[in-house]
Amino acid sequence: MKKEIAILPLFQLFIKNSENGKRLKNNGEKIKTGTIANYYYTYNNLKAFCDQKNIELRICDYAKLTKRERISEKNYWKKFYKNFTGFLYKKGCYDNYVGANIKHIRTFFNWLANDQAISTGSYHKLFYVRKETIEILVLSPDQLKFLIHDKDFHNSLTLAEQRIKDAFVFGCTTGLRFSDLYNLTNKNVEKRNGGFYLKTRSLKTKVETSIKLPAYAIEIYNIYRTNKKKDKLFKPISLFIFNRTLKEIGKKAHFDQPINYHREKLGNSFIKDKRDLKFYNKMSSHMMRRTAITTLLILGMPEHLVRKISGHSPSSSSFNRYVNYAQVYIDNEIDKVHEQLLE
Repeated sequence: MKKEIAILPLFQLFIKNSENGKRLKNNGEKIKTGTIANYYYTYNNLKAFCDQKNIELRICDYAKLTKRERISEKNYWKKFYKNFTGFLYKKGCYDNYVGANIKHIRTFFNWLANDQAISTGSYHKLFYVRKETIEILVLSPDQLKFLIHDKDFHNSLTLAEQRIKDAFVFGCTTGLRFSDLYNLTNKNVEKRNGGFYLKTRSLKTKVETSIKLPAYAIEIYNIYRTNKKKDKLFKPISLFIFNRTLKEIGKKAHFDQPINYHREKLGNSFIKDKRDLKFYNKMSSHMMRRTAITTLLILGMPEHLVRKISGHSPSSSSFNRYVNYAQVYIDNEIDKVHEQLLE
């Protein structure tokens, strides 16, 4: 009789080994905290799935199975994939989230084979990882200019909102991710050749960049810097509060143009919310990096220089999305000019 091993305790061990450094990335680096948090999400989803279906997920050592048992095991995991992804879709999840969960499960199966010497066969290779292309939402140059220069609007905000607006503008200028933005200290800014430069090393990609700061970014830097080199430039804040406050700032700025936001389930695209969805509803920390890249492209900076600042490789598919978006924006602006010439 085939021996069965419970999956959930093994997944807990997988997470524990990722946390304590027993399991490392292929390049020898430790697993990032954010990745481990995502493993916990997948574990919780697996547990909720098992509880709802009243089952216990298990695995058998592939090397010890007969031919008939291997066929039965293949059908077991095909059924699991269909039912588990269906469970997530019914919860309201979309392709990217479902795909991320499946990707973590595939990584877990590889760990079982490579680190725990449990022969898993190739069943997990049947698990299709879905991805969706989400629309790029960025500030237009006019919106960014408004946040930079409108003093009356700035003074109408609370002090907390002013701090977040300034940090957001700084991020939209430098293209920093939220984690990198809130890790900045005085040591990251240096004066040379008559200008101020921001030198950073991305926590996510480990890529080093050096960006010359414009006058308004230097002004923001001077407002928030302290005399201690190790002090954070911007007061630490949770991502949730940052994003929530950003939406309030956008609402007060009247960034309320209607938008249609498309998502995908099982590869089928649809408008996520057909109600009155406004631009400010989708403002978040992700908009900083996207705005910086597209603004540079819209204003005519050559692609290879923008890539150097953003840390994208020449073959990056995600960077090409920014290029396409910027070109559409430029085309629309040209159309407006041409329409005026026809009047």
